[in-house]
Amino acid sequence: MSQGWLPVLTLATSLLVAPLIFALPERAWRARAVVNLSAAVLKILLVALLVLGFYQGRDFVFGFTVVEGASFLLQVDALGLMFAGLSSLLWLATTIYAIGYLEDSPNRKRFFGFFSLCVASTAGIALAGNLFTFLLFYELLTLSTYPLVVHRGHAKALAAGKVYLRYTVTGGLVLLLGVVALYALVGDVAFGQRERLADLGPDAYPLLTVLFLVLLVGLGVKAALVPLHGWLPRAMVAPAPVSALLHAVAVVKAGAFGIVRLVYDVYGISLVHELGLLTLLAAIASVTILFGSIRALSQQELKPRLAYSTISQVSYIVLGISLFGPFGTIAGLVHLMHQGLMKVTLFYCAGNYAEELGIHRIDELDGAGRRMPLTSLAFTVGALGMIGLPPVAGFISKWYLGIGAVQADMSWAIAVLAASSLLNAAYFLPIVHRLWFRQGPAHGRGRWPEERHLGRFETSTWLLLPTAATALFSILVGLLAGVPFSPLDLATFMATVEYLP
Repeated sequence: MSQGWLPVLTLATSLLVAPLIFALPERAWRARAVVNLSAAVLKILLVALLVLGFYQGRDFVFGFTVVEGASFLLQVDALGLMFAGLSSLLWLATTIYAIGYLEDSPNRKRFFGFFSLCVASTAGIALAGNLFTFLLFYELLTLSTYPLVVHRGHAKALAAGKVYLRYTVTGGLVLLLGVVALYALVGDVAFGQRERLADLGPDAYPLLTVLFLVLLVGLGVKAALVPLHGWLPRAMVAPAPVSALLHAVAVVKAGAFGIVRLVYDVYGISLVHELGLLTLLAAIASVTILFGSIRALSQQELKPRLAYSTISQVSYIVLGISLFGPFGTIAGLVHLMHQGLMKVTLFYCAGNYAEELGIHRIDELDGAGRRMPLTSLAFTVGALGMIGLPPVAGFISKWYLGIGAVQADMSWAIAVLAASSLLNAAYFLPIVHRLWFRQGPAHGRGRWPEERHLGRFETSTWLLLPTAATALFSILVGLLAGVPFSPLDLATFMATVEYLP
């Protein structure tokens, strides 16, 4: 079999599973679970083969012409592999979690069908070899995640879904406009052909600047850059597995991934620097980082606080790539993985508290560490990682961001990082204090809002295992950051071999 078919098979593991799930009867939950889990494991194995082949110097390319001047192209590179690896690992974890979370819930067939389409869209974005293919899967991601956002079907969910569609469809149209204009200017450009735009010369710089800003706005909606972030907090009415998917790997991360592609693989970092756009990117990222952290402080419910935290944390990726130097690049790329692991852990924990104890508000968490120690330990790990404390993965990201800021002679970025870390501590540490040091129902004071006993342990094993696993991975990728195939190793490889001029 041609090596070009391997990325196609990787994409097909989730794309073809979706219609099969839709075809299964609603009551066939065992068959649906087997199909979901088997496909998720198969995708991980296929991505592992892609990684091994890539390190051995093999090329994985599949493409065909759709219309004259536009081709469908799947292509494997280091950045795409990093994103595909993240999505495949978290698809398996979130599938396990969702099976337990949605037990006895209605419309599970619909949920898991669109869930698979969402993961297929993310894989397509990761493996897209040009802007045309990227745009196809980027828009499919919008359409496949909308039913997940409105899954509960009540008025608040439907209202949030309307806001979500308004933002993401508008962003998609802006992105389409930018892609069409760029194609009219230079034709079909595969990712990595940076010289096509650079060769246009200084006379084209004003037009290239405008097109960059148009593309940035289109991508910035899903990346939740301020002021394009309004959909994200409202989308928290979705079930916890959806929230985890939106924040850790799918929608928000797809927008940030697209911005990385735009800077490094469409324009090239040198051209973006010559256009004077890196400073603008850094300023937008810094405003978003501080805004998200400040707004998180005032949230009294757990999931909205985590949502504003995401707005802040994802912009570390944008800040990293805007620091013109290898360490900033490494920081931005490695945070693509690290933020996903830590944030999915936090949303799993929020879902565990809600399902087991009926907890949604932060002031209801008093003493929950005694009642749900493993979940609370996982939340503590995720929170400390977001603050940037060792040995959790977030420390590696912020360490390299700081070095990158010094290397780029942007001392003000260090001030932004310091302020953000203090704000992170201000909105996460009080939660940790409530979990472990406040007395609550677990100490005989009052009752939990809606306590259920979902399993032999503190909650259902389906909910507990993914939570513990992602928390453990958040620690391991920090402790073992220097080993081969770690996120830091992949990011360093990209920065030194592929992404810097």
